[in-house]
Amino acid sequence: MKLIIAIVSNDDSAAVNANLTEHGYMVTKLSTTGGFLRAGNTTLIIGTEDEKVENAVELIKEESKKRTEVIPATASFDINKFAAYPVEVQVGGATIFVLEVEQFIKA
Repeated sequence: MKLIIAIVSNDDSAAVNANLTEHGYMVTKLSTTGGFLRAGNTTLIIGTEDEKVENAVELIKEESKKRTEVIPATASFDINKFAAYPVEVQVGGATIFVLEVEQFIKA
């Protein structure tokens, strides 16, 4: 048995969750926050049999699209002098971890 931990953008989470559920996966959803942009993410926890891992990963990838966003950034030029300028960053996609499960108990 494997445990899949998938971190996806809030923008993609409903579609990813629906896609996994439609294909028979049981999903636990957690609201999380990313460190770099401090943007909202969703962490999905999926327990599944070893042979179903690749299918689950493909279903997550189908609905997790990378996109470019422009965000304001601040640069310091001197003491107490700041200027804001836009920066393009890649957002979206998914970060997926697959872990071995030693024991699974459903009580």
